[in-house]
Amino acid sequence: MDITSAEMTKYAANSMLATKISFMNDIANLCEIVGADINMVRKGIGSDSRIGTKFIYPGIGYGGSCFPKDVQALVKTAGEYKYELRVLKAVEAVNKDQKMVLFNKMIKHFNGNLKGKTIAVWGYHSNHKQMICREAPALVIINNLLEAGAHVKAYDPVAMKEAKHHFGDSISYFEDQYEALIDADCMALITEWPEFKFPKYAVMKKLMVNPVVFDGRNIYDRSEMKRNGFNYYCIGVDTSK
Repeated sequence: MDITSAEMTKYAANSMLATKISFMNDIANLCEIVGADINMVRKGIGSDSRIGTKFIYPGIGYGGSCFPKDVQALVKTAGEYKYELRVLKAVEAVNKDQKMVLFNKMIKHFNGNLKGKTIAVWGYHSNHKQMICREAPALVIINNLLEAGAHVKAYDPVAMKEAKHHFGDSISYFEDQYEALIDADCMALITEWPEFKFPKYAVMKKLMVNPVVFDGRNIYDRSEMKRNGFNYYCIGVDTSK
């Protein structure tokens, strides 16, 4: 393979994966509007071997070091050659908006006012395999929470040093996921770290001021959350029903 084709292959591969993510997030948002369940839709389309099950999980947008950079590189390269990559521009636009979805759910739940609210944030990296915070959705979410006047209490099993680099003393940091929940008005899950998947619901409920969870990765079972007395919000499902 020649050098130009090899470079294009690398950029195109990551851009294709980013496209799948943005497509699923767009469909997830529509599912909430029309009353469909994105988790069922994902399983349905994933059973088609032409589509497969990888990169079709809805969430709060992609970040990290590769997808944003490679999508932007292709769009820029196309522009230099007077060609418009309309699909990838749409992928970028959807991803930018998706980073606001969880924050908007919080705003709606608290009737438009987050001032003085204490928000516990579980996870900082884009996903549990991505060890670089560049363009992480957490940056957007936390910045918006701070601008809205909320107090943020953050925990991540590996990324606290990076979080401190970004936010300094503007948020609080904790060495334990449950400690971050003390007196919290809600919890926002950003990353699907393994230790977050099977939480101690009784402990959570005892520590929090309000048992409210905003699940940005759809890792919790809605019926189980309801059974344990939580108000639960996720991506692509109308949880008001």
